[in-house]
Amino acid sequence: MTLSYEDALDYLYSLINYEVKRPERYTPDVISLERPRKLMALLGDPQETYPIIHVTGTKGKGSVSAMCASILQAAGLRTGLYSSPNLQDFRERFRVNGEMIEQNTLASIVERIRSAVEQVPGLTWFEVITAIGFLYFAEAKVDIAVIEVGLGGRLDSTNIIRSPLVSVITSLSYDHQHLLGNTLAEIAYEKAGIIKENVPVVSAPQWDEARGTLERIAVERNAPLTLVGRDFLYAAEAGDFNGQWFSAHAPEQPEQRYWTPLIGEHQAINAAVALAALRHVRAQGFEIDGRAIETGLKLVNWPGRLEVVRRAPWLVLDVAHNAESARRLKEALTTAFPVLPQGKLILIFGAFTDKDVKGMMRELLPITAHLILMQPINPRAFDTDQLRQMAQEQGYTGEIEAFPSAEEALKRAEEIARAQDMICVTGSLSVVGEMRAVLGLAPARAAYLDEAEVQAIQSQTIG
Repeated sequence: MTLSYEDALDYLYSLINYEVKRPERYTPDVISLERPRKLMALLGDPQETYPIIHVTGTKGKGSVSAMCASILQAAGLRTGLYSSPNLQDFRERFRVNGEMIEQNTLASIVERIRSAVEQVPGLTWFEVITAIGFLYFAEAKVDIAVIEVGLGGRLDSTNIIRSPLVSVITSLSYDHQHLLGNTLAEIAYEKAGIIKENVPVVSAPQWDEARGTLERIAVERNAPLTLVGRDFLYAAEAGDFNGQWFSAHAPEQPEQRYWTPLIGEHQAINAAVALAALRHVRAQGFEIDGRAIETGLKLVNWPGRLEVVRRAPWLVLDVAHNAESARRLKEALTTAFPVLPQGKLILIFGAFTDKDVKGMMRELLPITAHLILMQPINPRAFDTDQLRQMAQEQGYTGEIEAFPSAEEALKRAEEIARAQDMICVTGSLSVVGEMRAVLGLAPARAAYLDEAEVQAIQSQTIG
């Protein structure tokens, strides 16, 4: 019997899913590379049939992956992008040249790999969907793929890749401490697990504690390390609610100026990391010229990252889900948008129980005039009573309201917002994904791509 797409999803979600319920520990007896290795061997190791850029990190790994994929596509390469988690549609995780996998294609792959899955006891949901991604890209005959780690790095199922073109580590900060460690050195150790013998590695600027760990492991594995800010230079320039200008270049080369529609100075760092990684790709024979870089950065499609949906009042969606990302969100809201202090910030917030919610609130509540709480549709989510208590414990004295759904939360925010105000939706990917669905936004397509203001800047050199 031919498997339907719905049946395929039902089968996948019947597997152990650590995105729904986090594992108790991040150790080889729970999260093992042996299971995915056995599965991929049964499938013929398709992940070894095309070149790969492997990306991990705490913050920015999705943006870096999307930028790399966009530039490679602009260079004329058939490019796969594997990312997680998805915002709205499961198929967002598997893209070729920006297009999601077709439903019937995914169902066909699931049907064909089931017998192999059943031969490897204990396979988890993420291990199996990683196998789907690897196989799909091989069958789609990609020229290159960008593979984003799911959790950590050392034991992540994507880490069965034997020899990527380059390993990439984005900004490291505190997240998943109960699994990855309580210090930046411990977290860096887990992320550095993707560094391979004799394979170049690129790192974003890091705190000293994390950088020392990365440098030590890179030396141990004879992996040439490019540290952005030291070995590859960048500078954030002017930025606003349309995007971010920045410059980047290798020390021996002239400075180049670029623009991306991803908002915030932190995106200058992410872009520099992507460009440093692609220098290694180009050195291994791939043709990526300056026009491809400029075009790819201008057309990068990555929803939910300071994504402007409306402008009067402002409606912005951002997937910030730890204290560091909340700090960057606050900086962008207070510098890139002409809202505060004339207008007020209405914050729609929901979060998961394994996140540093108090840290996020410490960053965002001081600039919030009206707090609207919602509970994402996920068993890991805090309920709104718990969030209210935490906000009050943080000393928040503004008005707090709570609603059971994204739709009701947005409706209330729109009722009280004036034209000069801003509604910001944040706290988790689930919150942003649910809000995008309520707004009728298409999966895997950022709203800014259809904005006249953004299109005008893109068209300055594209065409």
